[in-house]
Amino acid sequence: MTAWAIEVEALSKSFGRNRALSNIDLKIGRGEHVIVFGPNGAGKTTLVKVLSTLSKPSSGTVRVDGEDIRSDPVKVRRRISLVSHDTFLYDNLTVYENLRFYGKMHDVPDLEENVREVIARVRLEPRLHDRVGILSHGMQQRVSIARAIIHNPSILFLDEPEAGLDPQAVVMLRDVLESVNTPERTIVMTTHNLRQGVEMGDRVVILDRGKIVYQASRDDIDTVNFYEIYQSYTGTGE
Repeated sequence: MTAWAIEVEALSKSFGRNRALSNIDLKIGRGEHVIVFGPNGAGKTTLVKVLSTLSKPSSGTVRVDGEDIRSDPVKVRRRISLVSHDTFLYDNLTVYENLRFYGKMHDVPDLEENVREVIARVRLEPRLHDRVGILSHGMQQRVSIARAIIHNPSILFLDEPEAGLDPQAVVMLRDVLESVNTPERTIVMTTHNLRQGVEMGDRVVILDRGKIVYQASRDDIDTVNFYEIYQSYTGTGE
């Protein structure tokens, strides 16, 4: 087994004449928690979609958990999970029914026990038998996290999971994310929240115009002045 959870070499992704990612090189170690920053349109979501096999690269090589995403994307998907703007939940089903569906899809052993364990981790036990469609957006995102971890993926992608949430829901979501942020799980998260992102990650990456313009270990970052660092590389305070 390779030491790298994710290996990206010369990755580019274009949509027609628009190049969303340009010659990206990135290696992420097993158990590492990497936070990706960047202004709107920098390529953050595109990067996550490529790494999670939702979008094919235009050129370059991507290996996730040692597997080439072009050769066997299905095998890669068994080892990863994604939390994004889309919850991938069924509104007409209850929380319990959604989690059972995804658990069965991933052949999760001891499914009943696992459903109750993941719903406890996102602190939604009282809503287990409520239809997802009646839940607030913040609660739906917490169910989405439970859906994402029910098969205990080795790699978890989070694409701006706090987008559209009110401040109270963001605080609750952050607590939930901390609970799934285990040493053995590799996490790649995109966010606009510079302060909290730096606090959560082992390493930060800044994307701008489809390129990695900065990356550093948290231990090497001046967290007090990270806003200025970010602004100097992107030209924006976003």
